[in-house]
Amino acid sequence: MIEVISVKFKNRGKCYFFAPNGLKIRNGDKVIVETAKGLEIADCCHGNHMAEDTSVVQPLRNVVRIATVDDLRVEEINKKREKEALVICAKKIEEHGLDMKLVDVECNFEGNKTTFFFTSNGRVDFRDLVKDLAGVFRNRIELRQIGVRDETKMLGGIGICGRPYCCSQFLDDFQPVSTKMAKVQSLSLNPAKISGACGRLMCCLRYEQAAYEDLVKKVPKQGAFVETIDGYGTAVQVNLLRQTVKVRLDSDNDDSLHLYKANELCAVPGGRPKDGETPPHVLNYVPEEPEEEIEETDPWAVPSMVVPEIKEESRESAKSSRSERNRRRRKKSGERAGEKAAEKTGGEKNGAQKAEKAEVRPERVSDGKKPQRGDKPGKATVKPVKIEAKSENAANAATEKSENRRSRSRRRRPRGSKPKTDTAE
Repeated sequence: MIEVISVKFKNRGKCYFFAPNGLKIRNGDKVIVETAKGLEIADCCHGNHMAEDTSVVQPLRNVVRIATVDDLRVEEINKKREKEALVICAKKIEEHGLDMKLVDVECNFEGNKTTFFFTSNGRVDFRDLVKDLAGVFRNRIELRQIGVRDETKMLGGIGICGRPYCCSQFLDDFQPVSTKMAKVQSLSLNPAKISGACGRLMCCLRYEQAAYEDLVKKVPKQGAFVETIDGYGTAVQVNLLRQTVKVRLDSDNDDSLHLYKANELCAVPGGRPKDGETPPHVLNYVPEEPEEEIEETDPWAVPSMVVPEIKEESRESAKSSRSERNRRRRKKSGERAGEKAAEKTGGEKNGAQKAEKAEVRPERVSDGKKPQRGDKPGKATVKPVKIEAKSENAANAATEKSENRRSRSRRRRPRGSKPKTDTAE
């Protein structure tokens, strides 16, 4: 690993690695670098970072310094010179009658070299033009012929997609593009629709080529003899992105089309068999399992998956839970009845004990004389008196017993007999 920075010249084209030379350089900074053509000013597109040794082209040149105010002033002067040189060179080309199109002019940072970029359909003899330009600018003149794609990259613009050209924005190198890519992607082969501003096939055709090549392997070609789950037929229309094929079955009398997925049919090798031959069986269809539908529910509600488990409770468990509840209810009622009986027996026992006890009240017995004022009180004799105390329960039991005895003592009157009545004589 080696520490490098990535820079672009005129903020376009390919990124180049340079050694930071101990400087801390950030993205967007302008730096002065050492190149094979001398000192140049460049824009840093990626600051200090580590790169693999294999990705660095040796010898790795150093960054001289970060651009100062004077360096930026020199850059502005060079831009003005480039505009003037572009106008002067265009006039010289018209004077010499050369079949060439001037694209751009570039002056190096040191100001001792001027490069002119042009396009042409063939070879151009521009020796006289170089002499005239050298006499005007008094420095080294270089004319470089470029392609139409490089022209579009330098000039820039907006594509039919509404975005800047890929070549002027991020593409480093031009890769070959063919008409076969447009055919595989089921695009129109009209040159006006698949060509860019440069007149060549659009570079973006190559972006999805690998994906389409992978999709083509999974579906048969249009017009192929195929075997489907409903029989044999001919593939009429193929949709690569949706992986569907419209097939005209041989068993149908009409020209109706049937839509199948890529896994529901297979191309028969060798094409349609001759008359009398039986087509081979090549389809191995395995039906896909339906995906489980997930219903969106309230996150705060009870999950719906729990409800079936509660509803699908077995009868035995329901019966056992019901009997358990009844048993608990009977147990509670029995306990309450026992408590009431215990209270009743406890009350009767307390009444009987009170009845057995005798309350003794002191009774003063006098000699029948009223006490006089000044008499001394005499001694009183206490006579014990026994008072029976009965509880309410005992009294009620006694009254019930007496009533029962009275009812038994009455004689029953035979059925049909009339009560005796006294007649007056």
